[in-house]
Amino acid sequence: MTTAFPILLPILGYLCGSLPFSIWVTRYVKKVDVRDAGSGHATTTNTIRQAGFGWGALVFALDLAKGFIPTYLALQIGQPYIAAITAAFAVAGHCWPVFAQFRGGMGLATTGGALLAINLLAFLVCFGLLLLLVLTVRHSARASVFAGVLATPALWLLNIRDISMWAALGMGAVIAVRFLIDWNRKYRELWLDRENDVKKT
Repeated sequence: MTTAFPILLPILGYLCGSLPFSIWVTRYVKKVDVRDAGSGHATTTNTIRQAGFGWGALVFALDLAKGFIPTYLALQIGQPYIAAITAAFAVAGHCWPVFAQFRGGMGLATTGGALLAINLLAFLVCFGLLLLLVLTVRHSARASVFAGVLATPALWLLNIRDISMWAALGMGAVIAVRFLIDWNRKYRELWLDRENDVKKT
């Protein structure tokens, strides 16, 4: 293996993350751009609103795979710290995709896929933290910002100090920055806010 090859893995992660499946699926099914309605983001929940639950489930699985595959590949070739960077780049690609004018999703599913590739327990802890914050804060964007910031300390406190902690640090930073765009968004519901909700105040 050349020394240059591991450096290419984060680029692969970003390109995988940039595959805009929600845009492609809604364009195929409904002939619309998923970003033109609902939340305005290329997400699973927005796909469900516009194309139905089945198509949304497909997008969710594909978005998980965007994080899982490049991260798993980096781990398999023995590059754990490169895997953490690759995971963060995959999430960044999902949020700001080069193949969709840098207007993508919010990164949660891709983050979940990357964590599943590294450590199932870390995935469960981070998912539980996000769920707890959503139920406590009752505002999904703000809860996601807090989850992005708190994921790494939570893993450290629970003595999960493998590469998943460092991956959570990078991905959490991306998630926190990305969700700031919806900090003042008004939600009628927690995750499936409706199209006629006010996007921003």
